[in-house]
Amino acid sequence: MAGTDDEAVAAADDALYVLTAVLLTPAQFPSVLGDDYPEACAALGLAPRADGYGLVLGQDGEGARWTVVIDDVSLVAVAIASWDCGMEYELSPDERAVVAALPGWPLAVAVAAPGVAAPHDPGPDVADRPALSPPDTSFWGPAQRRLGADEIALQWAAWREQIDDADFSGSGERAGERAQAAASSAEGGTNSSSGGHRGIRRVLAEARAYVDSPPPLGRVRSSFAPGDARTLRADGPGWSMVARTDDIAFVLLDEEPGEVLPVGRGPELPGLLEALDKMAVRPL
Repeated sequence: MAGTDDEAVAAADDALYVLTAVLLTPAQFPSVLGDDYPEACAALGLAPRADGYGLVLGQDGEGARWTVVIDDVSLVAVAIASWDCGMEYELSPDERAVVAALPGWPLAVAVAAPGVAAPHDPGPDVADRPALSPPDTSFWGPAQRRLGADEIALQWAAWREQIDDADFSGSGERAGERAQAAASSAEGGTNSSSGGHRGIRRVLAEARAYVDSPPPLGRVRSSFAPGDARTLRADGPGWSMVARTDDIAFVLLDEEPGEVLPVGRGPELPGLLEALDKMAVRPL
């Protein structure tokens, strides 16, 4: 057992009321926990297992929060898919699949098990390590930046509608003036930006470097998008990028709180996105 002792595992397994579950794999992991898969695993004290893990979040009979880590990734994937379709699915991991039972929850959970005490961290008598808690997203920083990128990937159409392709045309001062005008009128923190933005230049340079020197697993991920396109997600020190392989990209930076910087396709972005997609990890 990693990160806990037998008593903690027994306490969690004795009567775990499952509230939700998430995947922790190279291609799908809670990005709020880190810029890549090994970093997300380290946040939970886990080794970055090649096949990944399933995280089952629930409460024991006393209402204490537990995160049960299992190696049966397929079981968790089926449960999540069933719940997403509005179907009932009883997630009951086999004891042999349990890798660790960790006190607390690494993610915010808005529901609670009925008939037991309100969610609380287990006491030191059954937990031999500090309880997990969600990253603080009350201020702009890496965790909130990554959550922002998650939202853009989920709501791509809504964010894309805010951008006029004319903002990316032209060059020199005219293009800069259009970007500034669009930035002042855009809603939701969107700030149209030309390739001359220093932060964007840094992000594109670091993303290009990924192609020649692969980064830690999970830094670049590729997922489904309509048509023949793919949704790309890339992260790095202080930045996140979301893009469609047939469209533009959005960049978020730690040093620019709340700003979303669109990047037009131009002559270089299509080739970069194609190269990143070829080396990205994909869900099974």
